[in-house]
Amino acid sequence: MTATAAAVSVKDQVSPEEWKTRLDLAAAYRMIARNGWDDLIFTHLSARVPGPDHHFLLNPFGLLFEEVTASNLVKIDLKGKVVMASPYMVNAAGFVIHSCIHEARPDVLSVMHTHTVAGIAVSAQKDGLLPLSQTAMTLSGEISYHDYEGLALEDAEKPRLVADLGDKRAMILRNHGLLAAGRSIGEAYLILAMLEKACAIQVAAQGRDVILQPDSMGHRVHNQAVHGFGMAAAIVWDGLKRKLDREDPSYAQ
Repeated sequence: MTATAAAVSVKDQVSPEEWKTRLDLAAAYRMIARNGWDDLIFTHLSARVPGPDHHFLLNPFGLLFEEVTASNLVKIDLKGKVVMASPYMVNAAGFVIHSCIHEARPDVLSVMHTHTVAGIAVSAQKDGLLPLSQTAMTLSGEISYHDYEGLALEDAEKPRLVADLGDKRAMILRNHGLLAAGRSIGEAYLILAMLEKACAIQVAAQGRDVILQPDSMGHRVHNQAVHGFGMAAAIVWDGLKRKLDREDPSYAQ
């Protein structure tokens, strides 16, 4: 079966709302690959399928992020069980982090998790993300921390992941990586992009005399930015998708 035929087949089997979610999530996978934030076949981006069934989309296990398309995303339930016929498997163990957040936070449409060098470097630093850039301070009040418990493979860790995230939209997993939880795929992507950039700035600035802003300034910057964040995320996401449509439209297959 050709990629085009597969795309038509999947598109015909799902609602228009699910197809749009598939397009956005596949686009996010491609953008993260293009940014160099992927980690071979590891880490995941997930999205809730619109509707009452508590189904989710995840990447096919074994494919690179640059190979993910709207059609080959796999639909699963909260246990990681495939609920729509697919030639692909998912890494159910890798869904541990995502599944507990989706289950506990109905406001979260998309969860994105990365293992970048800068993100892991900051996650391993005792003081975490520092208020040394506007980018970092924009996220002030949005970031929680989760202590390292080994590979995230066991259901026993889920309650602690959920408790540590709380009502935040970003989390730094100690000695592990970064996580963003958004009310839309575009919002999750923007949160992750800002968190990645803030970590990269911090790593670049270390070893020098830096100016740290007080917590009060971090709260001020966050309060200035938070009210327009959803609108900004939508505008940024539309622009990024236009760029992807020009440069690599194969994600939409």
